[in-house]
Amino acid sequence: MIKWEHSIFALPFALTATILAAGGLPPLRVLFWILVAMVAARSCAMAFNRWADADLDAANPRTSSRALPAGLLTRPFVLGFTVLMGLLFVLAAANLNRLTLWLSPFVLLVLLGYSYMKRITRWSHLVLGLALGLAPSAAWIAVRGDLDPRILVLTAAVTLWVGGFDVLYACQDFEHDRAVGLHSLPQSIGIPAAFLAARIMHLIMLCLLVWFARLFAFGRAGWLGVAAAGLLLAYEHAIVSPRDLRRLNAAFFTMNGIIAMVFLGFVATDLWLRH
Repeated sequence: MIKWEHSIFALPFALTATILAAGGLPPLRVLFWILVAMVAARSCAMAFNRWADADLDAANPRTSSRALPAGLLTRPFVLGFTVLMGLLFVLAAANLNRLTLWLSPFVLLVLLGYSYMKRITRWSHLVLGLALGLAPSAAWIAVRGDLDPRILVLTAAVTLWVGGFDVLYACQDFEHDRAVGLHSLPQSIGIPAAFLAARIMHLIMLCLLVWFARLFAFGRAGWLGVAAAGLLLAYEHAIVSPRDLRRLNAAFFTMNGIIAMVFLGFVATDLWLRH
């Protein structure tokens, strides 16, 4: 039900914030609980989404083979798994510091609330973006115990990055969403306009990464990471078009996972070189 690639979108950006907040590697105990929190949060959100959308997934030919519609798992099991992962997330937050514990219910509210956004607004893509974009700010708080406004720039960048590629991904369900009354940007403004909106989101995301690099005084390796993210995003947009959606799965899973990992790698290298 939950694939490994579902966990690598936000995790590298959380680790980027972790090493910047710590000025290198944080204490292993802190790193361990950040990783537990990230995996638990993603598993909780993903399982709840599958539980909430089970009937919708069953009616959509693209998603009818998922675990719940296919009968591979039961709703009570998935709901129980969701609760278990939610409790594990809170436990991880409690083992980090007091602020992470206090904020954990609000994070869960965003993560779980996303599943219902497509029923009420075309901007559900940005809510999903925020759900993942909270990761770097949360990781910073986990290390420092407070929030540095500079890390919010990375949160905004990740929000627009995820929102943009989710707009592209939603183009696959254009006909289905229109038929069943679900809201999405492609369903609302059409596929060509949705592609333009995704490109604008990603362009703004790159501008935010440039600002972020300046705020943290990146060296040459850090700036190469920003450039690499831009080139990979350009490639992602080059392999899909409003008239050809066949490679959307490759663009969605493979390229976006690579973008996140490459950015982390360059920032970590930059921090290592500076020290």
